[in-house]
Amino acid sequence: MAIENILAEIDSEIARLQRARALLATLGSAPTKAERKTKKAPAVAKPRKKRVLSAEARKKIADAQHRRWAAQKAKAKQKA
Repeated sequence: MAIENILAEIDSEIARLQRARALLATLGSAPTKAERKTKKAPAVAKPRKKRVLSAEARKKIADAQHRRWAAQKAKAKQKA
């Protein structure tokens, strides 16, 4: 079993080295038309502005969540 594992690792290393060699061999040549089309720079997304809630909106959300918690707690007491 150990020999098979070693051979598999050697094969993967050979494949990796062949890919590296092919990449280095193409560095000296001019890019083809298809390669030039695929090497576009990615579009830069604008950073989003931070969304701010007013104090009133935060209080409304907090009150609604407290009501949900109270309802859930009341339901748990009924079952127990």
